[in-house]
Amino acid sequence: MSRAASLLAAARAAGLTIATAESCTGGLISGAITEVAGSSDIFDRGFVTYSNAAKQAMLGVRAETLAEHGAVSEAVALEMAVGALIGSTADLAVSVTGIAGPGGSEHKPEGRVCFGLARRGGETHVETVEFGALGRGAVRAATVDHALDLLIGAAG
Repeated sequence: MSRAASLLAAARAAGLTIATAESCTGGLISGAITEVAGSSDIFDRGFVTYSNAAKQAMLGVRAETLAEHGAVSEAVALEMAVGALIGSTADLAVSVTGIAGPGGSEHKPEGRVCFGLARRGGETHVETVEFGALGRGAVRAATVDHALDLLIGAAG
């Protein structure tokens, strides 16, 4: 069973719906979820907020947060996840913002991805994963897998 199918089963059993807020994956998490037949039972919506302006307009990420921490930060991932809950009817929201590559910098290397996981009425969890310089496609694929795993854990 694929991760997305496992998520569908876990969320359906728990009566939970899901939203996504994606930057570096550009909608791939939403795509993985909706690839599974019956995903409309649990998937509310996805926000693709690649630019900082989109993060602000669609998810309510504060300009101050972006200026102080940069787009690739746990602070922004938190605001993205919370914004996805506010802008949806979902029970759970996952957010991702990172540097898929190529490139990066000394302070924000290629393969760094910040994740947010928000639950309506609950706390928001954030974490950073250093996937390394695997190449753009591999970093994005690893990000999708990790985001789905976070959602499965929260739904289970």
